Amino acid sequence: MKDILQELEDRRGQARLGGGTKRIEAQHAKGKLTARERIELLLDEDSFEEYDMFVTHRCTDFGMEGSKPRGDGVITGWGTINGRMVYVFSQDFTVLGGSVSETHAAKICKIMDMAMQNGAPVIGINDSGGARIQEGVSSLAAYGEVFQRNIEASGVVPQISMIMGPCAGGAVYSPAMTDFIFMVKDSSYMFVTGPDVVKTVTNEVVTAEELGGATTHTRKSSVADGAFENDVEALSEVRRLIDFLPLSNREKPPVRPFYDDPGRIEESLDTLIPDNPNKPYDMKELILKVADEGDFYEIQEDFAKNIITGFIRLEGQTVGVVANQPMVLAGVLDIDSARKAARFVRFCDCFEIPILTLV
Repeated sequence: MKDILQELEDRRGQARLGGGTKRIEAQHAKGKLTARERIELLLDEDSFEEYDMFVTHRCTDFGMEGSKPRGDGVITGWGTINGRMVYVFSQDFTVLGGSVSETHAAKICKIMDMAMQNGAPVIGINDSGGARIQEGVSSLAAYGEVFQRNIEASGVVPQISMIMGPCAGGAVYSPAMTDFIFMVKDSSYMFVTGPDVVKTVTNEVVTAEELGGATTHTRKSSVADGAFENDVEALSEVRRLIDFLPLSNREKPPVRPFYDDPGRIEESLDTLIPDNPNKPYDMKELILKVADEGDFYEIQEDFAKNIITGFIRLEGQTVGVVANQPMVLAGVLDIDSARKAARFVRFCDCFEIPILTLV
């Protein structure tokens, strides 16, 4: 019996090492955390329950039968964030570049199905080179299954994607369908295909940063909702966001204890709006004064700054805020700001979050 238990422990050790110590060191050298470290930081201590730890791929082409890493490049399971249940998958870049195989995708689909069934958010930590080329059509079909789950879960449970590495192809189509996307500056990229392919096809030389870096996606394309300095900051901000959201469309957002008096008098608001209607003022100041403890979680801060969207709490309850920002373009609505506001309002509508509009 002891031999069997010892063998199980050895296999667990192998699975935890992922692609081996050399690749883990390479990951750290780039300033990135490993897939397991990210999960540990994101979830409450000792709350993570892992599924399918020993799954391996079943591909026999191109000599793949010789390399069968346990877990197949993704760690899946559930845990808690401040005591509330969430489902997580974290792609492991040290195993075959985090590429998605048939079994890898099946693991992701399994937890997404469970999340919809049990009514809990899905957080995907993406660090992947896209579909695994050795498996050809099988891996593409598997991606189709993941996309299908993204669509079915839309508006049922909150879906949050974190782009924490150079993601290409399918690894960014799936996050693009989720509710919130967060990136890490200088180490994460989102593109349909990389700079080398662009050079081959169009003869145009672009850097990875210009093509799909955090700045491009938070300012120009509006694909990403926020960008953070490093992995640790990104993970702690996602923990903060989860506190504002309901677990599913069957539940209300959590109500927190609050310490600000709802009937408080805020003298400075008397002078916030200038007498001259042509003079701008900062709408964020008003939002912070209205919110409990001045806590405002802004969404898409760098895109279409003439409108502000985000979450605050009023008497401990989550409220979505949509506000014109007179400081930028005199707060006019243009196509970008209208799109940004509409997307945010649609999310709040799905999860019955009340909306406060400041015009």
